[in-house]
Amino acid sequence: MKFSLVQLLAAGLFSLRKGAALLLFFAFCLSANPAGNYSSGSRAASMANAAVTFHDLWSVYHNQAGLAGVSSVSAGIHYENKFNVSEFALRAVALAVPARPGTIGFSYSYFGFPSYNENSFGLAFGRFFGENVAAGIRLNYLQIYIAEEYGDARNLTVEGGFIAELAEGFRVAAHVYNPSREKIGNPSRQVLPTIFRFGVGYMFGGKISATIEAEKELERKAVFRAGLEAGFFDSFYLRTGILSDPVQNSFGLGYVYRGINADMAFTHHQVLGFTPHISLSYKF
Repeated sequence: MKFSLVQLLAAGLFSLRKGAALLLFFAFCLSANPAGNYSSGSRAASMANAAVTFHDLWSVYHNQAGLAGVSSVSAGIHYENKFNVSEFALRAVALAVPARPGTIGFSYSYFGFPSYNENSFGLAFGRFFGENVAAGIRLNYLQIYIAEEYGDARNLTVEGGFIAELAEGFRVAAHVYNPSREKIGNPSRQVLPTIFRFGVGYMFGGKISATIEAEKELERKAVFRAGLEAGFFDSFYLRTGILSDPVQNSFGLGYVYRGINADMAFTHHQVLGFTPHISLSYKF
């Protein structure tokens, strides 16, 4: 394991041999999704990933405190094809199992292609403390691999957060990823990002909800997200969102039928185009 993360990424770029467009694309992916910290779930994606206040299955990726609100065994799969470049597809699965005094969550995500990929395995737990406050934590095992002489690098990271309902329908939440500043790769070890998220959410009359979120990585300026969701006929949802930097718009829809949640989203980057997302989950 004689490489740094920078060496991995550089080698991955040149191995593609698809020109300057892929170089630009790869640089964007790295800036938008620091190594190992990929968000999943099309509901969140359609709302610009302003999801830190959510209580659902995909909270295992966004804010593990949200697992506390999952009262039934639930499982889901997620797929997104970044800017329709198959080499940079993200595949993810999630599982939540209620177990007193809280809910246990499992996650696995795979980003990349055989010559360069990132794998992340997660074990999470979330529970309520009283009626209105929930907290959660996740332990991640991260592996970054590149073919030929570079091999792979591995390490553990931790993340966690809380959600508090201050008034009926009004929530505040915070989350931190990798507070211990873990590193990956040898001999010149690369520091994995430390990311803070803070958000508020409000539900209007049980049919419309709005979320606003700020995200700050230690070595980068803050970005802001906002999302809006409207429910119709108790089973159909329309969603939209916006991200500040780089500016991206998102929209999507969801349908619920007898425990099955089907969600689709599209995010749009002004230079690189559209990314489709699709998720399917089942509540047992």
